[in-house]
Amino acid sequence: MEQRIEEVMRKNFGRGIDQCTDEEILKGLLVMTKEEMANRPAISGKKKVYYISAEFLIGKLLSNNLINLGMYEDVKEVLKRHNKELSLIEEYEPEPSLGNGGLGRLAACFLDSIATLGLPGDGVGLNYHYGLFEQKLNDRLQHEVKNPWITQHCWLERTSRSFDVPFRRCTVHSAMYDIDIPGYEQQGVNKLHLFDLDSVDENLVNGDSIGFDKNEIEKNLTLFLYPDDSDRAGRVLRIYQQYFMVSNAAQLILAETEERGGDIHRLHEYVSIQINDTHPSMVIPELIRLLQLRGFTMDEAISEVRKTCAYTNHTILAEALEKWPMDYMEEVVPHLLPIIRELDNRVRHEVADPTTYIIDDEGRVHMAHMDIHYGYSVNGVAALHTDILKKSELRNFSKIYPEKFNNKTNGITFRRWLMHCNPQLTALIRELIGDGFLKDADQLEGLMKYVDDASVLDRLEKIKTDNKKKAAAYFKQTQNIEIDPNSIYDVQVKRLHEYKRQQMNALYAIYKYYEIKNGKKPVRPITMIFGAKAAPAYVIAKDIIHLILCLQDLVAKDPEVAPYLKIVMIENYNVEKAGIIIPAADISEQISLASKEASGTSNMKFMLNGAVTLGTEDGANVEIHDLVGDDNIYIFGEESDTVIRLYDKSAYCSRDIYEGDELIKKLVDFIISPEIKALGREENLNRLHNEIVGKDWFMTLLDIKDYIRVKDQMISDYENRSRWNRMCLCNIAHAGFFSSDRTIAEYNADIWHLR
Repeated sequence: MEQRIEEVMRKNFGRGIDQCTDEEILKGLLVMTKEEMANRPAISGKKKVYYISAEFLIGKLLSNNLINLGMYEDVKEVLKRHNKELSLIEEYEPEPSLGNGGLGRLAACFLDSIATLGLPGDGVGLNYHYGLFEQKLNDRLQHEVKNPWITQHCWLERTSRSFDVPFRRCTVHSAMYDIDIPGYEQQGVNKLHLFDLDSVDENLVNGDSIGFDKNEIEKNLTLFLYPDDSDRAGRVLRIYQQYFMVSNAAQLILAETEERGGDIHRLHEYVSIQINDTHPSMVIPELIRLLQLRGFTMDEAISEVRKTCAYTNHTILAEALEKWPMDYMEEVVPHLLPIIRELDNRVRHEVADPTTYIIDDEGRVHMAHMDIHYGYSVNGVAALHTDILKKSELRNFSKIYPEKFNNKTNGITFRRWLMHCNPQLTALIRELIGDGFLKDADQLEGLMKYVDDASVLDRLEKIKTDNKKKAAAYFKQTQNIEIDPNSIYDVQVKRLHEYKRQQMNALYAIYKYYEIKNGKKPVRPITMIFGAKAAPAYVIAKDIIHLILCLQDLVAKDPEVAPYLKIVMIENYNVEKAGIIIPAADISEQISLASKEASGTSNMKFMLNGAVTLGTEDGANVEIHDLVGDDNIYIFGEESDTVIRLYDKSAYCSRDIYEGDELIKKLVDFIISPEIKALGREENLNRLHNEIVGKDWFMTLLDIKDYIRVKDQMISDYENRSRWNRMCLCNIAHAGFFSSDRTIAEYNADIWHLR
């Protein structure tokens, strides 16, 4: 390995390892790793899955690829002999900005697991030049700037594939880029296919901002993930993006199937298409259109597509199920509308229930409805989520197609979320139970025989302390924030959304501030860590960030409070920063309103790394609770049935709770107190206060007192170190169920039927 790295460095930079900079070594390792993957065969089989997704939050890839290729330890050792640290070299690798949050990270884990299980399957998405955005925190506000990540030395490889994609106003000619996806201890590789346009002009973006002319489609199509859709031009641009993605995907699928010798008249025997959320839904009418161009009748095309496409629902929030006005679609893809109308007419002839029609009375196309009627599988992503879909949100569909509905609880890849981000814990687990758990995660249960072993628990605590010190050093270096590694790390990191209830956590910070001011000081300092981006047009979410940043500064500047409470907002939270904070966390905040979080995956990452969950009975928290038992998790709040009933009867009134409870009123009013207004902006703070008092759609005030009670108990229990460490080990030992390898094995057994 040493000779191989030396040769790569000399070939590319004319110098050996010792003389190369860390940045040059990164580039050389990237070249070497790409060559290794290029020499490995594509994973093959009669049938192949295509996982189409608007997001693939793949994170930095060097270490992940080296681990999967079996080269990581050798490379690390060679570099160490030359006084080089792989972890420092990795810092020069830009993180691909191809996703937003859990949806995109899940897609990345799934690609890893598909390859690890040796299944033929590729991802298909778009090559966003600036991705979502980079978050800057200035003046106690979120600011969005463009996030360039594509460099000459990155994982993208341009291919010779290209397709013509027809829009109403023009036809564009795509370019396909590939990123290799190696499986863990697998000889073969799969691909992530990302489509782009050569005509895209990065100079269209105004400076460092995320502002650009939304009308110049040929120049802006792949600039950003989720361009601002607060105006018509932004919404129309999203339709352009989605159609560009699925037309390329459908053309690629047909071309590859024919190249493999498959008969497209029996497409479903060679292909399974997984529609990840509603963004790729137009693949259904597009595939029907393309099959008709190849001589299929409408009946034949629909029949084949119906047996080929499967849909994953990722949300219970009705507003997240996309509905596009017909006039928008007429502007972008008029050639699809006759097909969509035909699909809707067929539903109307077969089904009496108008709530299931594809085109509603307002002339909007319901993407999820099309997926359900014209796909062969509909899956939720956690047991509770799927149950709610079948009994409530999609009940009318589940009555029509009970055989289509199934659950596939989400998972995470242990290679990244344990081996890479927590090597010390990985080494301890290997020492205790061997390394079989990396391919068969259920073997983690073997750790249960050590739950009362004091020496093992002490070592586990030391690993957590080391990770806390590492995180503290990182925050000092990157944000100049001092954190006490002996404090409790109470962590909530995820996309900023009202249903995830970061606002409730902020109210707890206010509660704790008051307690300390009144002389009730915690036994141990508490560090409350937030990490989240808010969508640029999501005003209330940005107001919540503003409040958290005001509280961060208020507490830091108060000599009475600062020694006991620290509030930290991670700037530009991403996969890299997740890999630093998750292994360091003591408390995993999973506090969404019951019935609103489809699954969650950060809850699984925290659990695997030995944090204890503080959560509602929501999403995959329910399954975590079932696995670890009452003694190893902290549950609070109303259950989903109660919440759904309150919504159905319009029986929740936040103002009544606010006016009827002295403590709650005191906490909420602190948002507009002189102390906070001295730091913050009156407009933002008043708006957030009014939202909580007058609406509170996600019922923060319903659960706040129980949240405070249980969280206080949790912080108190932390002082029983042996019991706490036992809880940590129990969580790790039961995390095996949440391996994405298990999830993908279930997708394959129940939906895809590959091999």
